[in-house]
Amino acid sequence: MVLREADFEHLRRCVELARAALEGGSAPFGAVLVGADGRILYEDRNRTTDNDLTQHPEFAIARWATANLRPVQRVRTTVYTSCEHCPMCAAAHAWAGLGRIVYATSGAQLWQWLADWDVPIPPVAPLPITTVAPRAVVDGPVAEFEDELKSLYEARFKP
Repeated sequence: MVLREADFEHLRRCVELARAALEGGSAPFGAVLVGADGRILYEDRNRTTDNDLTQHPEFAIARWATANLRPVQRVRTTVYTSCEHCPMCAAAHAWAGLGRIVYATSGAQLWQWLADWDVPIPPVAPLPITTVAPRAVVDGPVAEFEDELKSLYEARFKP
């Protein structure tokens, strides 16, 4: 995995969005969609509630992209996320025909931390993105963000 400075910059923005999600009462996840020219096209943070746990930023990116970008533009994008896509978001990514994914922490890392904190496991298995979307180009996790994101997850999930 070879990351450029721009990759780190976009992942930093994802961490900021994750922090904003936590401050807004949701789980700390953030994501950014970047075009082929390096410009941010769309960004969002987790907006889940107890009544709707599907409001993931990666899913919002897939919906936005299909409504606003042609297929040739979508395939040239990069999606940056604070945590690896869940299976729902990985499927949406693949169906939308989006490009590369770069994530800061993995689903496996998050699940291990939840287990360490004796948190009940989520209802969906933490499948790797490429298990759900076999043609996805994926880079992650990125160790430089592990401690900061673990502290955000801990603030949200640890009893």
